[in-house]
Amino acid sequence: MRKCRLKRKTAETEVEVYLKLDGGGEAEVETGVRFLDHLLSHLAKHSGFDLRVKARGDVGHHVAEDVMIVMGQCLEKALGNKEGIRRMGDAIVPMDETLVMVSVDLSGRGYSSVELRLRGKKVEDLEADLLEHLLQTFAQNGRFNLHAQVLKGRNDHHKAEAVFKALGLALGEACSKRGEGIPSTKGVL
Repeated sequence: MRKCRLKRKTAETEVEVYLKLDGGGEAEVETGVRFLDHLLSHLAKHSGFDLRVKARGDVGHHVAEDVMIVMGQCLEKALGNKEGIRRMGDAIVPMDETLVMVSVDLSGRGYSSVELRLRGKKVEDLEADLLEHLLQTFAQNGRFNLHAQVLKGRNDHHKAEAVFKALGLALGEACSKRGEGIPSTKGVL
C-alpha cells in the first residue's frame, strides 16, 4: 500500500499526517488555520489522495510550515522507490477570473518556482506571503520539482484555491501507476 503516517513534535508544534495515495480524495484536516484546512482539503479531493492532518501549535505560521514539512515527507515515503509511477503531472485550472498552471516532477530533487501574485497581506486567516513558502516547503521535503504560476486573476482567495486544486490534479497524475520500472533513464529516482 502506498501510504504513510508521520508525526512531528517540536517546542512550537505537534503535527500528525496520514496520507494514502490510492484513496478516494477524502480529507480530515484540523490545523487551527481555517484557510489552510480549506486548501489541503482541495488538494486531497483533486489528487484522489486520502489525507488526515491534525496539528496544533503556538502560532499559525509555525503550524502551517510544519504541516507542509510532514506532508512532503509523507509523500516521499508513500512513493517508496517510485516504481511504475507516471512521475510527472500538470494542470491548468480556472476559477472564475483566475487561471493557474501547476507542473510537478517527482524527480527526487526538491525545487520550486512559485509565483502567486497575491495582492493582500492575508488570505482569510493565513498570511499571504506565507503561501509561496508553504508550497516551497512541501516541494523541498517531498523531494519533487514544483512550478506553480498564477497566469491571471484578481481575487487572492481564488488564486490560492486554484493553485491547490491544480497541485492536487498534477500530483494525482504524477503518482498514478503507468506500468513497470523506474521512470528514469538513470534507473533510479
